[in-house]
Amino acid sequence: MVLVHLFTLDAADEAAFLQVWRDDAACMKRQNGVMSTQLHRADSVTYLNYAVWETNADLRVAFTHAKFQATLSGYPSSTVASPHLFQKVAVAGICAG
Repeated sequence: MVLVHLFTLDAADEAAFLQVWRDDAACMKRQNGVMSTQLHRADSVTYLNYAVWETNADLRVAFTHAKFQATLSGYPSSTVASPHLFQKVAVAGICAG
């Protein structure tokens, strides 16, 4: 299971965003089922978080964890988050499912 989370925000809020995301990611890395996470930045103040989870159930439990929920209020008000869950798709001769 892959979580792709796109964030857009005001440039003035970038430092605050990065600190809250660090706390958020540290909390998530302690949850069952997380395999990896990586934050990417575009030329604009747009970030993409790519996180790999063992199962959808592990991700759902982590998202409802009280400590994670508490971190959400720390994001700057200009932050717009757009999370999406993806599963591998098998395409014959190209990629395994």
